[in-house]
Amino acid sequence: MAVIEGENPVAGTEHLRISEATFKDYFALLKPRVMSLVIFTAVAGMVVAPGHINPVIGFIAILAIAVGAGASGALNMWYDADIDAIMSRTANRPIPAGRIQPGEALAFGITLSGFSVVVLGLAVNVLAASLLAFTIFFYAVIYTMWLKRWTPQNIVIGGAAGAFPPMIGWAAVTGDVTVESVILFMIIFLWTPAHFWALALFKMRDYGAVGVPMLPNVAGEKVTKDQILVYAVLTAFCGAAPALMGFASPVYGIVSGLLGVGFVWYSVLCRRMPDGDAAMKPAKKLFAYSIVYLFAIFSSLMIDHFASGLWSGLVGGA
Repeated sequence: MAVIEGENPVAGTEHLRISEATFKDYFALLKPRVMSLVIFTAVAGMVVAPGHINPVIGFIAILAIAVGAGASGALNMWYDADIDAIMSRTANRPIPAGRIQPGEALAFGITLSGFSVVVLGLAVNVLAASLLAFTIFFYAVIYTMWLKRWTPQNIVIGGAAGAFPPMIGWAAVTGDVTVESVILFMIIFLWTPAHFWALALFKMRDYGAVGVPMLPNVAGEKVTKDQILVYAVLTAFCGAAPALMGFASPVYGIVSGLLGVGFVWYSVLCRRMPDGDAAMKPAKKLFAYSIVYLFAIFSSLMIDHFASGLWSGLVGGA
């Protein structure tokens, strides 16, 4: 346990108390749900990348990427503690709930950031470590400290931070950044606005209460729903790009096309939703489907890669 700021009856230690934070509280700082997405897409980038990586080195790479993602989450929670305390979906996070002090979260995030980048650089390669370092900086500083409270395009630009993991995984295997890895980046980058603006539609009151300029609060529901549809269409096309560019099979192209049609369809339903709809069921369904879409796209890419390799082996053996 650490000594942190608070009340203490002992003379001369009025501003100190013993931290009661648990492992669960520190784990919550890492934003495990976001971390799981980062791990999954980074693994996909490693699997789809040409070449091979030692399994032990690959495990270390994924661990470092996961820790780096968690460090970003901790720094985000440290900086956003003031608004997290007001928003309903974040009020019970460790810092606003008083289980962890801001200074603890800051130290935790900085320590994990340095650890993850150094380990990735020493165990894997400098390019992957540099991309991870930039990702942490982009999310913690560019997005959290600047874009989020400044522009309604915060999630569009800031979404780049969440799009880097498959590129980092690719770089861990190949030591390079190629057009294919950029396509993996673009799938997540284009997916992010539709995903988060769907959430923002049914959380407008929360964002309005804390003054975060999310698009529905600034431009209105209609503009937001129009933008969601545009990004859904772009995402659907980009999701099929691996097949069009030849690093995934036509079967993947069909699967990704069907998934993209679903994404666009849910976006159309959301666009038809009346302004001021209290239930916002179409927006909630779109938000849920968007998560399924991303996991399904990257799962399909990995399955397609393994299936193509197996088929090539069978044909070659024949």
